[in-house]
Amino acid sequence: MIGGILLVILFFVVSIPMLQAMKRRMPWFQVGLMKNLYWFHTLFTIIYYVFQLFSASDSQEYFHRTQTQYYTWFSAYGTGTPFIDFVAYPFVNYLGFSFEMMYAIFAWMGYWGFVYFYVYIKENTKFRHKFMGIDLITLLIFLPNMHFWTVSLGKGSIIFFGLGMVMYGLSRLKTRKLHLIMGLLIIYHVRPHVFLFMAVGIVVGMFTGRQKVPLYQKLLVFVGSLAALVLLYDKIMAFAQIDGDNVMESFNQFSSVRAYELSKAGSGIDISNYPLVLKLFTFWFRPLFVDSPGAMGLVVSFENLLYLALTAKLFQKGFIKFLRKGSALLKTSAVSFLASSIALSSTMSNMGIIIRQKSMIMYFLLFVIVMFLDYKKELKIMKRRRALQNRETPALPAKQVRLAVTRP
Repeated sequence: MIGGILLVILFFVVSIPMLQAMKRRMPWFQVGLMKNLYWFHTLFTIIYYVFQLFSASDSQEYFHRTQTQYYTWFSAYGTGTPFIDFVAYPFVNYLGFSFEMMYAIFAWMGYWGFVYFYVYIKENTKFRHKFMGIDLITLLIFLPNMHFWTVSLGKGSIIFFGLGMVMYGLSRLKTRKLHLIMGLLIIYHVRPHVFLFMAVGIVVGMFTGRQKVPLYQKLLVFVGSLAALVLLYDKIMAFAQIDGDNVMESFNQFSSVRAYELSKAGSGIDISNYPLVLKLFTFWFRPLFVDSPGAMGLVVSFENLLYLALTAKLFQKGFIKFLRKGSALLKTSAVSFLASSIALSSTMSNMGIIIRQKSMIMYFLLFVIVMFLDYKKELKIMKRRRALQNRETPALPAKQVRLAVTRP
């Protein structure tokens, strides 16, 4: 316990110069806000730690398995669950880290995922937006459910860190290529199928985005993504238990079986026969008070209500045009979000699993929403400027207009 507390304090001290370095590169970056975010994230680390003391936890299994089931570090190497064991192995077996200290390490990764997503959203928006009087971007990075699932020893914190790193790298690709590569490697090792969706989203965004991306960067991303998909295709399909020669049929069989198995759990709901639209609605916006599984479900319901209110803004006039002419980052976020949502909603029928799984992709949707609000605000400002210019330019009398037209 003491070791975990000391490590939390040490990580805070170490984070300060890192945050200050980001401030020097990005004057708008708020170090004070990020410090507050650290302690807010730490609060949920404590809450989740106490929560797992009274119920079965994947974190405990990861720790004990790392201690007992491997003879060497690289014998733990693999994708999915083994990768978490691989990351934890040297800390547990070489440095003697306790369970609480491992919690602190993975919580720190989750924290930096929030920092990267904050930068990604902030540096790609022009205006400040508010929701019920609160700065919208600040509100989004303090969503409780997002922190609850990104603090523990497990997949949630490290893949969130990887996703944030990827989008941070894409945001300024010229100077952050290393972040992009490292983030994609993390995503592949934790959840190979999510890596597939991200690779597709990045390629689509690069080649259809509005902004001018240098040709060499497009080719670099395309060749790198294509090579990765070719080399890793079989492993990704095997991980997802899908037959590469008959993708659609095997995916439908897998999703039906998976949905049935998960629906038998305590917070299960049978959505296997739902139409796709209703599956997506369930995945994105449920529970909503009436079907909340316990006290935690009530907190999530408020968060889902916020998601609903913000998503409703996308149904305003001009969204399709905005999406069609959007930037590479916008299209990458939209494609990655939709592809991941369709795949995950087809295999998830347990409310607890749905709440946990969607936390890793909701910032992609929120980024699209914030960008659309930016677009609408920019249109309003342009219309106002044109109206002012027309008002300030005096109209010529009809006689002068006729003379001007007939004058050689």
